Amino acid sequence: MKYIFSDLLPYRIHIIIAWSLMLVELAVELMLPFFLGKMIDEGIMNQEMSNIIFWGSIMLGLAMLSFAAGITNSFFAAHTTFQFGYDVRQRLFNKVQAFSFKNLNEYPTSALITRFTNDVRQVQNGIFMALRIMLRAPLMVLGGVIMAFVVNWRIALIFLVTVPTLLFFLFWVLRKGSKLFEQVQARLDNVNRVMQENLSGIRLIKAFLRKNHEEERFVDANTGLMRDTKSSLRLIETSMPVLLLVMNLSLLFILWFGNIEVQNDNAAVGDIVAIVNYALRVSMAISMFGFLTMAFARAKASAERLENVMKADIDLLEADDASDQKRIQLGKVEFSNVSFRYPGLKVDVLEEISFTAKPKEKIAIIGATGSGKSSLFQLIPRLYDVHKGTIFLDGHDVKSMKLDHLRRAIGFVPQAPLLFTGSIHNNIAWGKNDATREEVIQAAKDAQIHETVMNLPNGYETKIGQKGVNLSGGQKQRVSIARALIRNPKILMLDDSTSALDLQTEQKLLDAIENYQCTTMIVTQKITTAKNADRILLLDDGRLIAEGTHKELMQHSEMYQKIVTSQFGKEEAYEH
Repeated sequence: MKYIFSDLLPYRIHIIIAWSLMLVELAVELMLPFFLGKMIDEGIMNQEMSNIIFWGSIMLGLAMLSFAAGITNSFFAAHTTFQFGYDVRQRLFNKVQAFSFKNLNEYPTSALITRFTNDVRQVQNGIFMALRIMLRAPLMVLGGVIMAFVVNWRIALIFLVTVPTLLFFLFWVLRKGSKLFEQVQARLDNVNRVMQENLSGIRLIKAFLRKNHEEERFVDANTGLMRDTKSSLRLIETSMPVLLLVMNLSLLFILWFGNIEVQNDNAAVGDIVAIVNYALRVSMAISMFGFLTMAFARAKASAERLENVMKADIDLLEADDASDQKRIQLGKVEFSNVSFRYPGLKVDVLEEISFTAKPKEKIAIIGATGSGKSSLFQLIPRLYDVHKGTIFLDGHDVKSMKLDHLRRAIGFVPQAPLLFTGSIHNNIAWGKNDATREEVIQAAKDAQIHETVMNLPNGYETKIGQKGVNLSGGQKQRVSIARALIRNPKILMLDDSTSALDLQTEQKLLDAIENYQCTTMIVTQKITTAKNADRILLLDDGRLIAEGTHKELMQHSEMYQKIVTSQFGKEEAYEH
C-alpha cells in the first residue's frame, strides 16, 4: 500500500491543512459539552442570565468556527482525493503501456479496466474519508474519554470497559472484511470479463443462437458477485447493532450512576449532561467505524490490486547498451537458429528457425494453422523475445536496438485488423504522427481503399464504429494496410491481411507495395499470393521444412505439393 500512497506526497501540504482543520473541528466538538455543562451549572441552575449569554456566545462562536473549518477541510480533502486519483490512473496507464505481451496475458483487459475504474474509486473514497472523518473518529473517541475523565472521573470509568472492547471487535471486523472485499473485487473482474466478451461477440452470439448460454454465464458470474458482496456487507452491517448495543448500555449506566452521584453531591447536573454528551459523541464516532471499516477494507484490497499491477516486472526491456546508431536502413531480416515458446509453456512453438530475407525481397510464409507463422512475425518487432537464437535486422541484434527505432521502421498489419473509434482519416494517420492529408490519401490509394472511402457520405471524415463494426472485413483490412504503408516502412509485415480481398484487388495492392522499396513478408494461405513472392517459407509444427520459389517447392517439397493440390486439385496443381 505504501507504493500506491506515495502519490500523495506532492499533496502533503494540502493533507496537513486538511488535518489541521479537522483538528479544529474536533477541538470545538470536544469543548462544546464542557461549556454546556458550565452554562447549566453556572447559568441555568443559578438562574444567571449573564452566564447563560456568556457561555452561549462562546458556544455559538465556536460552532461558527467549526463550520468554517469543516467547509474548508472538505475543499482540501476533495482536491487531494481527485488529484490523487488522476495521478494513479496516469501512472497505471503508463505502466500498462510499457507492458510486454507476457504481462498483458497475466492481466486480462477486464481486470485492468476494473483497476482503472472501481479500484481507483475505492482508494479515492478511503483517502477522502481519511482526510474528513477516518482520523477524526478515533480521535473523537480518545478525546471524548479524556474530557469525560476531566469532568468526572468516577462516572467516566465506564469508558475503560466499553471502548477497548469495541475497538478489539472492530479490529477483527477489519481483518475479516479486508479479505472478503478482495474476493468481491475479483468477482467484479469476472463480471466485467463476461460482459466484455459478450458485447464483443454479440453478432456471433446471435448468429449461433447462444443467447441462453450467455445468459447462464452472466447469471453465474453475477450471482457470485452478489453472494460475496452480501457476505461482506452483512459482516459490516452486523457490527453496527453490536456497537450501538454496547454504547447504549453504557449510556444507561452513566444516567443511573450519575443520578446517584448527584444525589450524594459528588457531581453536578452539568457534569452528567456533559458526560452524556461525550458518551453520545463517542457512540456516534464508534458507530462510524462500521462505515469506516468497510471503506478502509475496500480501499486496502483495491490498493493492493493496483500495487500488483504497478510492481509487475516487465520482462521485455531495452538493453542498457542499446544504441541510437543501430537503425534499420535496408530492411534485411535474418533468423539464426531461433526457438521460441510462449511464457508459461514448456513446448516451443518455433524450433531452430534460420533464414535470411534480403532487402526489398518479398517473402511469403505459408503453413497449416498453428504452425507458428504469426508467432514468427511477433518476434521481429520484439513483441516477444526469442527463447534461443538471434534475430538480426540489417546485421544488428534486435535486442541491441532502441525499441522506438526498431518499431518505427516496421509496418505491421495483424491477422485481426483493429480500428479505433474515429474517422477513417484518423485511423490511417494513426500510423504516422505528422501525416499530411496527401500522405493519407496516397496510402489509401496504394491500399486500394481510396475509391471506397470517396463513395462514403463523408469521405475520409466518415466515422468508424468501435473496432470498425460499420466496415466489411476487406475494408477493415485495407484501412489497416494503409495505416502501415503511411509509415513508409523498411520492413512490411502482412499477417494474413489480404484474406478478405479478391485476387484482382490483392494483386493491385501487391503491385503498389513494390513502390515502397521495402522488404515485404506476407503470411498467407493463398498459393496465388505465395507464388508471386521471391521466396516462400513453408512452416510445419514450428519448424521451417522447406524454402524456395514456387517452382522449386513444387519440385522438392511433398507438403507444398499437397497444399497446392488441396487448393487447385490434382489436374490443375502443376499448371500453377
